Amino acid sequence: MATSEPGRVGRTDAVRPSLVRSRRPADVDYRLARQTTLDSWRRGDLTRHALCDAQPMLRRNALECGARTGEVCPVCEADHLAHVTYVFGPRLPAHGRCISTEGELARLDARKARLVAYVVEVCASCGWNHLVRIASLGAY
Repeated sequence: MATSEPGRVGRTDAVRPSLVRSRRPADVDYRLARQTTLDSWRRGDLTRHALCDAQPMLRRNALECGARTGEVCPVCEADHLAHVTYVFGPRLPAHGRCISTEGELARLDARKARLVAYVVEVCASCGWNHLVRIASLGAY
């Protein structure tokens, strides 16, 4: 398996599109909130520590399960961002399920239950993370 850094298993250089592609009326996009947060940091209203606060599990999921975007981190500019998708709903763990393949997402989307997918962009290097969008899945 190709890796971008020596010793990093599972981390490929391949850029994949976000797993959640389809748009539904109930979906919410957070690009404006992301830009406002970054603008506040650039003005000095927020510290880097406040921005780069990803939990260790979120960073691991970015490395192992995340869809690399090809976009450079807006904070550290040292690594590419990854989109990590978590799905919540009935008959799923309370902490959600981290989705790593399109097939897994398609199976969940085919369910009759209402599910919600949260797509988070993460920089595994510095810990920058921000909610990108909330998408509806299943029987909506």
